[in-house]
Amino acid sequence: MLKIQLVATLAVAVVMYFASGVPAAISAIFGGLSVVLGAYVASLVAKRGANKTDASAILINLLKAEAVKILMIIVILVIVFSFYKQLVPFALIAGLAAAALFSGAALSKLNV
Repeated sequence: MLKIQLVATLAVAVVMYFASGVPAAISAIFGGLSVVLGAYVASLVAKRGANKTDASAILINLLKAEAVKILMIIVILVIVFSFYKQLVPFALIAGLAAAALFSGAALSKLNV
């Protein structure tokens, strides 16, 4: 799943590079990487409860992982907004959206 998100992020970054230049491409990469890193950390949290079989414990673990993912995305975006002065908001949102959409598409293709 992370590979698909990275490919989607790089594709948006290439499009943004040709459409608006280097700052837009970097902004798209930051947007996509915020989702990829959030998803990676969430997967680590989700794996901690892999041996639980109780439905409520599984649900709580899933909700913790999702909360960690959202928190990571917010923290990374705040850092990007604070330190990257040439930020192109549309490109950042495009990279973020591409990674988020393809994470959902990847999950729908899995036999889980």
